[in-house]
Amino acid sequence: MANEGVNSGRRRFLTASTAVVGGVGTLFAAVPFVASWKPSAQAQLAGAPVSEDISKLEPGQRLSTSWRGQPVWIIRRTPDQLQALTGLNDRLRDPDSANPEQQPGYAQNAHRSIKPEYLVLVGICTHLGCAPLFLPQLEAQPFEADWKGGFFCPCHGSKFDMAGRVYAGVPAPTNLKVPPYRFDDEGRITIGLDPEGAA
Repeated sequence: MANEGVNSGRRRFLTASTAVVGGVGTLFAAVPFVASWKPSAQAQLAGAPVSEDISKLEPGQRLSTSWRGQPVWIIRRTPDQLQALTGLNDRLRDPDSANPEQQPGYAQNAHRSIKPEYLVLVGICTHLGCAPLFLPQLEAQPFEADWKGGFFCPCHGSKFDMAGRVYAGVPAPTNLKVPPYRFDDEGRITIGLDPEGAA
């Protein structure tokens, strides 16, 4: 008979070994394929959206993140900080945020945000690119006796209110920039995507 010299144990071993090697090869091929779905660091710098949990952000606090290689601040303003915005217009260079390049249309309002409570800004001074200090307290500062909270650039003295609007008479030419963003739900925000239906 033709099968008299066949070792069935050896055949099972070879079959199992081939299956294991094939499975390992499939796994090694699948890992780079699945990893390719994640945006590369270059793509993230080019503008991939960034999602942040804001559910634990307390009034008066700031959350820092990064989008397109720039710092982005998410600030939950207090009722007092929002109230203070209304009395500053005569001290600001662009109180109505008339420059459309500084914020999306849905943030072109007195509080420069979708929801008054939450402010989203690129944390770079519009003068020479320094990082302004976050000074949310409504109290006198060495550079401003009647400080209503906001941002102060220590490089050249530019001042911005709690909506990122620039004061008149400082080196910064424009308001701090508001990036595109949207609320995914009550506790999550995505930087880099406009709200659904926004122009």
